[in-house]
Amino acid sequence: MQDVRVINELVRRESAFVDDILAEVNKVIVGQSYMVERVILGLLTGGHVLLEGVPGLAKTLTVNTLATTLQARFQRIQFTPDLLPADLIGTMIYHPQTGTFSPKKGPIFANLILADEINRAPAKVQSALLEAMQEKQVTIGDTTYPLTEPFIVMATQNPIDQEGTYPLPEAQIDRFMLKVEVGYPTRQDEREIIARQLDPMPANIKPVVDPEHLLNARRTIAEIYLDDKVKEYILDIVFATRSPGEVKSLKDHARFIQFGASPRASIWLARAARAHAFLRHRGYVIPEDIKAIAPDILRHRIITTYEAEAEDVTSDALVARILEAVEVP
Repeated sequence: MQDVRVINELVRRESAFVDDILAEVNKVIVGQSYMVERVILGLLTGGHVLLEGVPGLAKTLTVNTLATTLQARFQRIQFTPDLLPADLIGTMIYHPQTGTFSPKKGPIFANLILADEINRAPAKVQSALLEAMQEKQVTIGDTTYPLTEPFIVMATQNPIDQEGTYPLPEAQIDRFMLKVEVGYPTRQDEREIIARQLDPMPANIKPVVDPEHLLNARRTIAEIYLDDKVKEYILDIVFATRSPGEVKSLKDHARFIQFGASPRASIWLARAARAHAFLRHRGYVIPEDIKAIAPDILRHRIITTYEAEAEDVTSDALVARILEAVEVP
């Protein structure tokens, strides 16, 4: 049996660096604390994050700034229709003098990858990236190269511009731990944004954590106490997405769900809930942690029916209804 008090003290000590990261990021990013926190969740769990929002909401700037706070290798890749898999993972270079080939590694060999506008690249490029995300390795020629941990992909996409885009198939988008809907800043935050832009002072962002520190934090997160009742709560939520008709107050919503969440949803709910508790400097998971991260983990894993589209019922609305219907332990 884990001693929760010991774990609580360990987490309080080990999670102090999160406040340092937030302090550095806030020098550049105004508001958008929800998005920043979700990106940090990705770093703490090793889960990949998809940021979706209209242009100009600081998605790219947030990832860039966060990368500066880490003493890790960062690569930004601008996804375009003419991008090739070799531009991403690398290729074999022929040397005519010796008649031999040698590998030239691509930009994917980094710790933090920003896949900017991922839906602008064709399917073969998306597949090359998503294979690396899943297997944490890349094959160039006949040799397979492991990717250095931590390896995290932060992807952005624009939900409104459909011309010249290649939407991610459901099977591929399922590999992202979180799909975060990025909203507009508040009026007060936007006033601060204007003030900073009219009188720009260069922000001095300091690196506050290195990869080893991050991997130590992941080991600490794995120790956070997750009660069996909370595990059952996770399963109740995920199974409600698959068989809503079996939940009394969800029977009317069964016609809106074509496919429910995959087992990846259960795994990531448990891992992300622990990381969410870590962000709160807590050594144990409570149901509120599950409720907080469930929309971002489930929204891209619930496939709605044509009837749902016709009645304008979104996966977000269904997740909210499921969280209301499932009994909290």
